[in-house]
Amino acid sequence: MNNASLRNLGLLIFRLGIAYIMIAFHGLKKVQLLFSGEEIKFFDPIGIGEVPSLVLAAFAEFICSILIALGLWTRQAAAVLLITMLVAVFQYHADDPWVKKELPSLFLFGYLMLVFVGGGRFSLGALFGKRYR
Repeated sequence: MNNASLRNLGLLIFRLGIAYIMIAFHGLKKVQLLFSGEEIKFFDPIGIGEVPSLVLAAFAEFICSILIALGLWTRQAAAVLLITMLVAVFQYHADDPWVKKELPSLFLFGYLMLVFVGGGRFSLGALFGKRYR
């Protein structure tokens, strides 16, 4: 394998890993909460209400993570998640010790990287881009 192929394979593995972790341990819980029928108590960082804030977070963490895993609109999906992680680090965990900010900070830098590099060659976006160019 040449260097470009290894870079793209690494990017595929990274996309799948970050998407799986976000969906399995964060996004799915928010989606389940939306449909649970339970009273929703959720952080409301921009004053639109707890339910709309939860819907936005669930969309980011679940739907955008699926897009990242597939490599569709990777930069846009990563930008949405980047904003979500900025809120998590600098608003939700603002007064918490570093150990509470560590995980969302790692996600933040991962999404920042994806905003810059995109989904790579091994993505549906690259496949469709070649097909429809």
